[in-house]
Amino acid sequence: MKFYSFLIRYRLQIGIILLVVGLAANIWSGFWPAFPAYLVGLILIAGHFFIGPLRLVQEYMEKGDMEGAERVVKSVRYPNLLYKPVRSAYYTVKGQMDMMKQDFEGAEKNMKRGIDLGSPVKEVEGANLLQIGMINMQKGNFKQGESYIRQAIRKGLPDKENEAAAYLQMCNIMMNKREFRAAKEFFKKTKALKPTNPEIIKQIKEIEKYISRIPG
Repeated sequence: MKFYSFLIRYRLQIGIILLVVGLAANIWSGFWPAFPAYLVGLILIAGHFFIGPLRLVQEYMEKGDMEGAERVVKSVRYPNLLYKPVRSAYYTVKGQMDMMKQDFEGAEKNMKRGIDLGSPVKEVEGANLLQIGMINMQKGNFKQGESYIRQAIRKGLPDKENEAAAYLQMCNIMMNKREFRAAKEFFKKTKALKPTNPEIIKQIKEIEKYISRIPG
């Protein structure tokens, strides 16, 4: 794994070195002895521009090193050259980082780019839609926020914590709209998922104090 990470980090430089080695071999011994160095060098350089270093971002995020992850993302100078699904993941990661920095405008913009490019994993698209919905709710765009959250639920979400967050948000929206029966249904769905996220658990306990007393 360390070798793979090293290769991703330095494949552009290694690729260039191999092309130089291939050129030297070509001059001294002919094309065919130089061919392996040419081939591997070109593959590494193509991988740098078309696949990018996003695997390294995942490693940094798993360690909780957000500064390292951000450095890797910033190292992608030509995102439009990335293979389309990889480009979608790139903008999704940028959006997640913007969220952590409370840059909601940037987060929404980047996550929408990721959605527009499409993702082979529908649950990833659902998670992006949920985040955009949350951003719109924070900005006071309640109607648009509800629309995105409903889309996220329809697309599917990657885990129970995300599902619980979506249902809990819909419960709050329904209560604000005084659609109490729907609010109770969404609250039941939230509890049934048995979320472990402390913030979601806290909100559930707060809602439990009064939801049984509301009509519907």
